[in-house]
Amino acid sequence: MRRVLRPLLFVALLLGWAFPALGADAPLAAAPGPLTGQLLVAAPSIGDPMFHRAVILIVRQGSGGALGIVINRPMTEHPVGWVLDAIGAPDSKAKGTVQLFLGGPVEPQVGFILHSSEYHRPETQSITDRLAITSSAQILHDIGRGKGPKRALVAFGYAGWAAGQLENEMRRGDWFTAAADPWLVFDAERGRVWDLAWARRTIGL
Repeated sequence: MRRVLRPLLFVALLLGWAFPALGADAPLAAAPGPLTGQLLVAAPSIGDPMFHRAVILIVRQGSGGALGIVINRPMTEHPVGWVLDAIGAPDSKAKGTVQLFLGGPVEPQVGFILHSSEYHRPETQSITDRLAITSSAQILHDIGRGKGPKRALVAFGYAGWAAGQLENEMRRGDWFTAAADPWLVFDAERGRVWDLAWARRTIGL
């Protein structure tokens, strides 16, 4: 897996990281469907290196498709100030470090932060009553100044499905679902996330 993650991180550096607002043309804009807020757990038969033993938090799913963030593909850890410099939003007062994750193969230069729901900005979108997502440089400033969410996962890129695609993949047994326990999303050791989620899986569509 290391051979996959490093080139994608390099691509992100070349393209320039960004935290765009979650646009109305994205699947996020659709009315949330029943898979929103669930974990997708890859079946062992999936051979694609990006999705082998992947666990994905579905941020939004509906008639227009689905968008999710892979939560068990850690890349590298960097100072918060370094990340802010990389996205063109320097902050000399930012402290601490963040682990960066590869959120999926689509647009690896685009940043998303999954976080606990007590933190909220105008651009924040709720996923469940305990999970939210913000795509904004300001949340990184807040994290670096000790004013951010209690728990957060910084990801670049996402996994996306066209209308009906994910449902079809689930019907053929590629994916199962599990409840999106915040402990599993943020705190469990990343090397064990798939095993833990697989043990909690439910029957697919």
